Amino acid sequence: MSAVQQFTKGRIHDVTSRPLRKFLDERGWLTELFRSDELEPEIMPVMSYISMTQPGVARGPHEHVEQTDYFCFLGPSNFKVYLWDTRPGSPSFGVKQVFYAGADAPAMVVVAPGVVHAYRNIGNENGIVFNAPNRLYAGQGKSETVDEIRHEELTDSPFQLD
Repeated sequence: MSAVQQFTKGRIHDVTSRPLRKFLDERGWLTELFRSDELEPEIMPVMSYISMTQPGVARGPHEHVEQTDYFCFLGPSNFKVYLWDTRPGSPSFGVKQVFYAGADAPAMVVVAPGVVHAYRNIGNENGIVFNAPNRLYAGQGKSETVDEIRHEELTDSPFQLD
C-alpha cells in the first residue's frame, strides 16, 4: 500500500453495521449482541472479549488477513469508527467510511478481512467495546502468529484519524 493512496467517502462492501436494539423493562435493558441464526457460518465467532477505551484514545488503524471482527459499540461513551477498503478486488476499493456508534447509537459492525479499521472514544467517559472475531487470537493455544497488520506507528500512513 502506497502512502499516496487516496480514499473517497462511501460505504464499504462486506462491512455490515446495524443498530443494536434495547429491550427495556423495569429492571433496566437487554441487548442481543449476536445470534447464530443471523450470521453467515464463515463469520461465526469463535471467541469474544471486551475492551475499555479511555476518552480521546484511539485503537487502530490495523487490519487482518483472515479474521473478521464483530464489534459491538455499547457505551457508556461514544466512538468515531473509521474504515478503509484496501482490497484490490473489492467493489468499494479506495473507499473510506466513517460513522458514530456507542451510547447514543449502540451498533454492531462486522469488519471483513483486509478492511483497515480504527475507532476513537470521542466522549468524556470510558467506553466499552465487545468483539467476537471468527478467529482465535494467536491461533489454537496462542501458538500462531497474530493475524494483524498494524498501521498506528507509520508516519506517512494514508489511514489518518481526525
